[in-house]
Amino acid sequence: MGRLFKTYLNGPNIFCCVNCKTHLTLHEQLISKQFQGRHGTAFLFGDCVNVSVGPSEDRTLTTGMHIVADISCIDCGDILGWKYEFAKEESQKYKVGKYILEKAKIQKEVHFGDPHHMTMTLDNSVLY
Repeated sequence: MGRLFKTYLNGPNIFCCVNCKTHLTLHEQLISKQFQGRHGTAFLFGDCVNVSVGPSEDRTLTTGMHIVADISCIDCGDILGWKYEFAKEESQKYKVGKYILEKAKIQKEVHFGDPHHMTMTLDNSVLY
């Protein structure tokens, strides 16, 4: 196995893997909080880093049939959500190329301009 190269994001609000704290995406990439994942609430993001994309498969979701691929953290391997590869219905095509991250699988790091930042779970409890 080779060396793992990760992308480190810079910004005031960074979403990370809840298990290993690997950076995944910035708050500016958040499109919607109105999605449902396998484990409850999920968020739609425009772009993600440090994920591996699995094989594409047909999946019936609440909004119809889609072709999606599960995404996993490149560090710990935890499945975080999925990437939309294809939408069969015209009204759902805006999702193609975007990412679902499940709320239970991510947390937000909040940076206030100093090197000592805090990490917040998505229910707003603070971790130092």
